[in-house]
Parts: sequence; structure tokens; C-alpha cells
Amino acid sequence: MDVEILGVLKNVLGPDQDMILARLHGSKPEYTGVVAGMSGSPVYIDGKLLGALSYRIGQFSKEPIAGITPIAEMLAVNGTAEPEIVRPGVRDAVMWSPQGNSSSPTAVADATDIHPIETPLVLSGFSPEAVKFFQDHVSVMGLMPVAGLGGNASASTHMDSSSPLLPGSAVSALLVRGDLEIAATCTVTYVDPHQILACGHPITRYGNVSIPMTKADVVATLASPLNSFKIVNTTETIGAFTEDRSSAIRGVPGESARMIPVAIHTHGGPHERTLHMEVVDNPDITPGAVMVSLYESLLETNSYSEELTYELRGTVAIDGYPPLHLKSLIAPTEQLPSALRAALTVGQRFQAVYGNSARVRNIQSIDLDVDSLPGRRSIQLERAQATQPAAHPGDTVMVEATLRPFRGETRNLRIPITLPQTLNPGPLRILFSDGATLDRLTTSSSSAEGPLELTSIIHQMNAVHEDDRLYVTLLLPNAQAVVDGRTLASIPISMANVLEPLRTNRGISLNGESVVPVTSIPVEAMLTGMQVVSLEIE
Repeated sequence: MDVEILGVLKNVLGPDQDMILARLHGSKPEYTGVVAGMSGSPVYIDGKLLGALSYRIGQFSKEPIAGITPIAEMLAVNGTAEPEIVRPGVRDAVMWSPQGNSSSPTAVADATDIHPIETPLVLSGFSPEAVKFFQDHVSVMGLMPVAGLGGNASASTHMDSSSPLLPGSAVSALLVRGDLEIAATCTVTYVDPHQILACGHPITRYGNVSIPMTKADVVATLASPLNSFKIVNTTETIGAFTEDRSSAIRGVPGESARMIPVAIHTHGGPHERTLHMEVVDNPDITPGAVMVSLYESLLETNSYSEELTYELRGTVAIDGYPPLHLKSLIAPTEQLPSALRAALTVGQRFQAVYGNSARVRNIQSIDLDVDSLPGRRSIQLERAQATQPAAHPGDTVMVEATLRPFRGETRNLRIPITLPQTLNPGPLRILFSDGATLDRLTTSSSSAEGPLELTSIIHQMNAVHEDDRLYVTLLLPNAQAVVDGRTLASIPISMANVLEPLRTNRGISLNGESVVPVTSIPVEAMLTGMQVVSLEIE
């Protein structure tokens, strides 16, 4: 295709970040417009590389006007010296046309109508429901997924594996690879023996990265008034992307990317299945990638239904730390099916690990095990009351609790509670609750506190209360401290006075009421609800 240079937009992307404005000419761009996946296409004038086609101008544009990232800004990603750049051998390049006006004055534009050309994010092996889940629940800074189509193909089938990567070639960054694959595809702008530069804009804007780099075969281009995009197959891995910056992504041929091995085992029904994959180690990508992979694993089983209950177990191995254990019983609710709730639960746990600024070690492996249990195994705590209004320290008090299973008859439990001998006269509150409520009371949640050390995060997660038990807890009018994720109940006033000035220390919080667990009762279903029983201590 040809390109007509319209002008230069000064500082449009930031201080000293200029963009060249151009109009594309030719039967293809005039039909499809600016295509997602086109970003990085090299632009040549008289055999010299001007830069990469990388930005879209406006929405529903009637003509293909786009922005070009100057090659000098792309080369600055790794401080590369001015190269010798020649046009022969390029694949899908755009060339200057005599229609252009090289002496046009500097243009001025509103940056609110300028955004990077979308990167087709191909989810191979995922159902449409999983793709929709990814679009709704996963947001990666700098990555703008579109409804990309494509998959993974052997290099021998779709591309000569010995063919060199040239400017204009399609290239993909693999976020997930294995039985499931997630790949972001754009176009190569510049190649030398030590590196390739592509896209002309960021994918994740994360800076230093380690993402597998593969060749890609463009099968077709789908024209759309909303968003045209390329349909691609990824082929052989040829290196790794090491830089993801504002003006380009940089790949190194032959480099190996560090990936996290992930295994997802699903049990239940006539068949059991294990999916093996590898996920990039990145705070913006890993939680969402694991979440959508688990969701797809649950959807693709023949036993899947919206009324299934899942028993989820998992282990995350982190270099230099104790293993992180995940355990939850997840039943569907009126708002969310159980597969979606299971995926969101895992995503929240991983976000807590990756959102921790103190994490510096590598995650070594992720292993998830899911059992499918028939039916909606959920139960609601409706009522709790003591059989007597008053008691003495050391007495055993009988409390009745009423539970209502989903579409089932109510269950009445009689629970004996032995009171501590050290209780002071006055009102006493007894909490009957699910595990999530007790977790909120025994962990710190102050917004003024910063991130805990990863060891404390792991300890806190490993101590999470189970979802299928009814917990009985005394709420005592004594001070309680949470220090580095660990709860200290009924601390002496003298200790509370010592800790009070240290509340500015991010690992400490104080509460005027202590939470003292008494007992728990299995209910064989996911319990929700809480009730507080008041008792007078004489």
C-alpha cells in the first residue's frame, strides 16, 4: 500500500513524543480501513525507514488515516545506534506515494481521538463463553483485545521454519502456551542480527518483560466497520520479547522466556482431564490468564452444568517461600454460576500475591485440582438463639441454629458452648457465621495499611477458614491486634498501649473487640450468613 504524509503531530503522545500523520492508499486499506494487527508495519520513503504504522485516528473513520511512530523513538527502546535500513526483502510494508506533501506544515490534533491500533488477542482452545469472560473480567494495561480469530499451527504446515523474520512479518507474543494459548499479534518494523522491533506501541507497558516470541501466519483479514482485524495462526517460537515500552516492543532471537508451568486437573463425570500450559510471570497478565484458563477447563467437561458445585484445591510453589495452598467449596448463586465463581476466586487469590510489592521471588509452578459435585450444595444460616438469657463463667450454654439448604428442608442444630472461666460480668456476644465472615474479622483490612510481606500473605491465605463449616466465635470486649497478618486476641491493655503508636507501621492494626474461636461444625455445603447471639454473664 502507499502512504500520503499529512504532517507531524508535535508532543501528541507526551513530551518530545511526536507522531507522523498519514493517509493510506490502495484497494486494501481503502476497503478495510486501519486493521488491528497492522501496528508495526514499516513505512518507507525512498528506501529509508520512516517508522511504524501504529496509531488509529478517530472511530468509524470514513478514510484510513493513521499515526506513525518515528523509527528513532523505536530504536531508543534499547539505545540502538542509527542503522543502515534498506527496503528490499520487506513483506507488508507501506511506501511513500508522490501524492504526499513532504513540506506540509506541522499539524495540531486532540490526543483524545488518537489511540494505539488494537492488538488482536487470539485465545486458541477457548470457547466463546471463555473469550467473553476474558473480555469482561481481564484488563491489561496497554493491551486492547479484540475478537481475534486464529490458533496454533505447526511451522511446517503454514510457514517455512527456515524463512527469516523480515520487516512486515507478523509476530506474536505468547501470554499462555500449551493445551490453551493466548497470543497477541502485531507486525515487525525493524530487524537486525541482535533484535527485532515491532508494534510501534506497547502491549502491556510493563517495561522489562519475558514473553515468548513466535512467528505468525496471517490467514485472512476480516473487514468490519467497527474494527477490522487479522486472523492469524502462531507458529514456531524464535526467541523472547524482553522490552515492552511506549514506542515499541523489542524481541531477542534465540532468547528463552521464563514461564510458569500450570496444571489444571478436573474430576467428575465419566472422564477426568488434565490441561498443561505455561503462563508468563507478569503481575498484569498472570492472574487473568490463570483465571480464564481455569474457567475454560471447567466449561469444557461433559459433566458441566450451572448447578454443579466445585471443590477447589491448589498449590502454588514460590521460590524461597512456603507453598501457598488454595481450598474452597464453591456453589452457584442466583447471581453467578459456580464455574465463574471458581475462576474469580482463584483470580482474587493470585491478585493478592501479585499485588504485593514485596514479592521478588519467582513463582515456580501452579497446580489446581477441581472436583465436580452434582447439585447446588449451598446452605443459608437463617437464625440462632440461646436457650437461656444468662449464664456464669465456665457454664455450658446450649444454642440452637437454623440452616436452610437450597431447595431443601430446614435443619436445626443444637450446639453446646462452654464459656471461658475468665469472663467478666456483663453482656457477651456470640457470633455464628460462615468462614468468609470470620476471615474478615481476623485479618487486617485497613486501607491505611500497605502490602504485607509475602510470607504473611501466604500465612493468611493458608489460614483461610473453610466454606463448608459453621463457625462459633466469642466477641470479647478486649483489644485485638493484627501483626503481619497474624491475629493476637485479648491482648493486655499494656501491650495495646505499646502497639498503639506503631499503628503507622503498615503491619499492625488494633481493634477494640477480640475474636476468640470456640468451635466449628461441618455442614457439607457452602455456608453463607451470620447471626449474633447476646448473653448476659452474671
